[in-house]
Amino acid sequence: MEKMIDWINLWNELVRAYNASHSHNQHLDNQDRWRTRAQEFDGHVRRRWARADSSRTFILAQLDAAPNSTVLDIGAGTGAWAMLLAQHARRVTAVEPSPAMLQVLRRNLEAEKVTNVEIVEDVWPQAQVGIHDFTLCSHAMYGLPDFAQFIHSIEAVTRQMCFLLIRAPTLDGVMAEAARRVWGHPYDSPNYQIAFNALLQMGIFPNVSMEDAGRWEPWVSDRLEDARDQIKRRLGVSETSTHDDFFMDLVSRRLKYEDGKYVWPLAMRTALVYWRTQAEKSE
Repeated sequence: MEKMIDWINLWNELVRAYNASHSHNQHLDNQDRWRTRAQEFDGHVRRRWARADSSRTFILAQLDAAPNSTVLDIGAGTGAWAMLLAQHARRVTAVEPSPAMLQVLRRNLEAEKVTNVEIVEDVWPQAQVGIHDFTLCSHAMYGLPDFAQFIHSIEAVTRQMCFLLIRAPTLDGVMAEAARRVWGHPYDSPNYQIAFNALLQMGIFPNVSMEDAGRWEPWVSDRLEDARDQIKRRLGVSETSTHDDFFMDLVSRRLKYEDGKYVWPLAMRTALVYWRTQAEKSE
């Protein structure tokens, strides 16, 4: 009999590996890994948002159908979603733990003269917020080690609908091939496939829509050795050479040399996962 996958546990295991592989980006001052990259992140979001996108269209339609609504934005970053949602909601609560991100967020809110966004500087799910009609978490759940707790925590403060925007990698990508070699499955990090099955495991049957704005920008490496080391770091095997020959062969086969750089094949999209909450809640 085929062994059933515990998707919740798999998410939790991959988060621990993900957090360990990204610990080198954290800083002693408030452990803020965005300290030097918040402005760069804001520019990246602005370029990406220059294109129309089906997820934004769908979410805004739900808000427009519920006048005078409130929205919780978990992991608000530099405020792209918060500012957009504020145009369609009575009030938005933006939860963000990074001081660097918040500095840019506040500057953006002031520049756009947005006054109906309340900022909560804290990590989720420790942040104290009230009940909201809608809750959005856009790519801010990858470091949360307890998937079930995360879902229960957002449902507890959501009156109508929860939205998750989460990366959806292809199962034939470079990282998927590397993960199969090291871990025996194609999941190199927390992602949509695992979250969707974990929700089913919890008795939640979500809807899914793939963004129509195209795939993510490809990764680029200066050298094949850099690409190999990136794989090792992401899979938490930086200190070993067990798979080095395989990884070098992998990147040599799969990456293309263009304009002096090694370009990874496109292997990522974004999934919008959403569902209606069950219990009626009051402020």
